[in-house]
Formats: sequence, C-alpha cells, structure tokens
Amino acid sequence: MHEIICPQCGKAFKIDEAGYADILKQVRDADFEKQLHERLELAEQEKRNAVELATTKIASESQKAAATKDAEIQGLKAQLDAIEIAEKLAITEALSVVEKERDQLKSSLEQAKLEKQLAENSLKDKYETQIKDRDDMIERLKDMKARLSTKMVGETLEQHCETEFNRIRATAFPSAYFEKDNDARTGSKGDYIFRDSDEAGTESVSIMFEMKNESDETATKKKNEDFLKELDKDRTEKGCEYAVLVSLLEPDSELYNSGIVDVSHRYSKMYVVRPQFFIPIITLLRNAAQNSLKYKTELALVKAQNIDITNFENDLDAFKTGFARNYELASKKFKTAITEIDKTIDHLQKTKDALLGSENNLRLANNKADDLTVKKLTKRNPTMAAKFDELKDDDPSDPD
Repeated sequence: MHEIICPQCGKAFKIDEAGYADILKQVRDADFEKQLHERLELAEQEKRNAVELATTKIASESQKAAATKDAEIQGLKAQLDAIEIAEKLAITEALSVVEKERDQLKSSLEQAKLEKQLAENSLKDKYETQIKDRDDMIERLKDMKARLSTKMVGETLEQHCETEFNRIRATAFPSAYFEKDNDARTGSKGDYIFRDSDEAGTESVSIMFEMKNESDETATKKKNEDFLKELDKDRTEKGCEYAVLVSLLEPDSELYNSGIVDVSHRYSKMYVVRPQFFIPIITLLRNAAQNSLKYKTELALVKAQNIDITNFENDLDAFKTGFARNYELASKKFKTAITEIDKTIDHLQKTKDALLGSENNLRLANNKADDLTVKKLTKRNPTMAAKFDELKDDDPSDPD
C-alpha cells in the first residue's frame, strides 16, 4: 500500500499497487493534464465541501473559532492568490523577454534591410547621374560636331572659348588681356594669349592658348601630344608663363575626359583641358599666380630692405675705405710737408747761423776798424809815419 497526500487539500489517502501503477501510467499518458484537471476539480469540490463543513462546524461551536477558521481560510486563499499572481507574473515576464528579443531582432533585420536599400538606391542614383552627365556631354559634343565643317572646326572652337571668356570678362577678369595671337614674325603663332596684372600694373600671369578639334569625317585623326611641342615653342617665343591646349581630340580618352590634365612632365607648366574647363583653368592659374605674386612682393620688399641695408653698409664701407685712403694720403702729404718744413727750418737755422756768424765778423771788423789809428798804422812804417806827420803839419785844425 502507498500513502498519497492530495496537493490541493493536503488530505492523505492510501492506494494499492494497482492504483499507484495506474496513477503513474496516467502521469505518463497524454491525457494526464485532462485527468489531472478533473481530479483537481474533484479535489477542489471536496475542499469546498470540507470548507463548508468546517465552516458550519466552526459556526456552531463558537464565534471565536469561526473567526479563527475564517482567518485561516482567508490566509490560505491569499496564499493561493499570491501563488497564482506569481505564476502569471513569471509567465508575463518570460513572454515579455521573448517578445522583446523577437522585436529587437525584427527591428535589426528591418534596419539592415533599409540601410541596404538606401545604399543601393544612393549608388544607383550616383551612377545614373554620372551616366546621364556623360550622355549629356556626348550629346553636346555630337551636336557641336554635327554643326561643324572640317574647315571651320578649329575656328568655331576658338569662337566658343572667346565667347565664354567675354561673357564673364567684366566681372571675373576686368583688367585682363585676352586676344588672338596675330604675331607670326617668328614663323608660328598660338591661338590666344591671356595676361593679367595686379593693381600696380605688375603682370601676375600669362597663358598661351591653343584650340584643337576635328570632325568625325576627318580622315587622319590627330592626338593631343602632336601639338604640345609647337605650343611650348609658341609659349616661349611670346614670353608666356603657362601653356594650355584646349582640345576635343581623342574624345574617347578617359585621361583627357577626366578633367584638367597636367603634362608638365613633358613640357614645363603645360596643361590639356576640354572646353568646359577653359574658364576654370584660367581661374586656377590666375588665382595661384596672384597668391604667388603677393608672396613675391612681400619677399621683394624684404629683399629691398635687406638691399637697402646692404647698400648702406657698402656705402659706409666705401666711405671708410675712401676716408682711410684719403687720410693715408693726407698723412703722407702732411709728413712730407712737416719734413720739408723741418728742412726749411734747418736751412733757415743754418742761414740764421750764417747771418749771425757774419754779424759777429762784422762786429769784430767794426771793432777792429774802430781800434785802428794812425799811430798803429805807422808804428812799424816810418815812411807812412812821416807822411802822416807831414799831413798833420799842413792842417792847422788837427790837434795832433
């Protein structure tokens, strides 16, 4: 025998082996839930009956016992309600987590799909725009070619460029020179020459232009490279800084169709452009040249200041050198003059000494003359003494 406690009412009852095996079989059976529900309802019915019976019994015993039983019943009900609420809450939370994960996955998939669609649309629009622009360019070129004759192709392209320039000349290039190159004295000439200057009249940029085109019917197709050497020669002879070939040759070339092509690896400061880049290349070169001219002007000012200082220092050095030379010459002259003066003084001293010597001799001579008497003259000369005596005798006024 097996003792089993009812999970609903807590009542214990015994069951034999067969009954127990039957219960186990029912547990494993697919109809277990249905049978369990029926049993639970039966147990619940029994529970209600027991509760009613207990209530009746308690009511008959005492009001206090009834209150106690009622409280117990209410406690049991509260526990049952709490268990039911907890179960519902657990189920709700589990469903919420699953639904949230499902919604997030769905949202991520939709966002990825949307981003993919937007990227595809953007890429598609980009390439459609490029294709449309390329088709429009091809159509314009075809239309231009269709209206040109083989003889007038080059001239018409020149007129197109001239018209485009004149259309914005007054606003974009008010002080610029843009005219046809009519000077063929050197044997060749370009098509147009562009020159621009700053406010001071200093030339900032100069460009030699050559325009080349040919119709589809032209038998011999030329290449852009065929004209670069002659263009470089024209640029050099006319004193231009830059050279630009505006060309519709090689219409299928991806290189020349990509925009402004720098060919300075072949010839210095040379570019090849399509007609739609005619104005942009002038603008780019002019703006670059103006910026360069500004720096050159500032550098020239600095150099001029340095040159002024250098010239001042050079002038000062020249003055010092000249002054030193003149001082040296003057010093030599002065020394010579001093020497000559010294010589003159020495000569004058000698002359003075000579004159002093002469004076002394004259003084001695004078003294000797003063000391000279007839007596001395006739002392040893009897004849002269007799003569003087005779003269003395003849002169009565002479005391001697």
